[in-house]
Amino acid sequence: MRALWMAAALGAASLAHAADGARPAQEVRAQLTPKRFTTLAAEVGAKVQSLPVPEGGFFKSGQTLVQFDCGVQQAQLQKAKAAQAAAEATLKATTRLSELNSAGALELEIAQTEAAKARADVSFNSLLLGKCHVVAPFAGRVSEQKVREQQYVQPGQTLLEIIDDSTLELEFIAPSSWMGFLKVNSPFEIRIDETGRSYPAAVLRTAAKVDAVSQSVKYVGVIKGRFPDLVAGMSGRVIVAAPPANPVK
Repeated sequence: MRALWMAAALGAASLAHAADGARPAQEVRAQLTPKRFTTLAAEVGAKVQSLPVPEGGFFKSGQTLVQFDCGVQQAQLQKAKAAQAAAEATLKATTRLSELNSAGALELEIAQTEAAKARADVSFNSLLLGKCHVVAPFAGRVSEQKVREQQYVQPGQTLLEIIDDSTLELEFIAPSSWMGFLKVNSPFEIRIDETGRSYPAAVLRTAAKVDAVSQSVKYVGVIKGRFPDLVAGMSGRVIVAAPPANPVK
């Protein structure tokens, strides 16, 4: 894709000549990308109980996207809590005996250590149980489901691909000479192949340096407005009208 953009940038085609002597409008290729995207993976080994949001569905930040059947983890937490209660009772009794000089310093230290271990086990199992539902880190859409309900997954296994397409961005490679007139916030248009329509856009940011070999620079733009017919992955032609080559004085 980068090679395609580079070739398009270096050989930008003329579209039309303005009557006032303006340089011809030029175009390069670009693809729409979501504002944010990520892959969600399992952190526990368990069976998928439910997938509340279907593929292509919308979700809010903090909403549950995957719910696991964590009966085993729940039982382990209850066991850890019972062990903690026993360790705390032993520590309390040993502390009292130590105050009465009926228990040595070593016995008290061992009781304190066992109580600390029991508390750590409860914390660990509570944390593990909290991994039994996967929540959305941001509002967006499910772009792809990698698992199905009742499927057993392993820790680290991919569950979902999610995107935030509330704002669509686009990247393109243009001749470095464009930096003279195409700057941050400069408006331009992109004509999307899939819809056959043109949409308003603006430059969001530029690369930190120019590629000296190809004399090109990377731009990142953003679609101005919300258009239901646009989705991430679509591609098209960035159309930029350059200023006049010989301004009329």
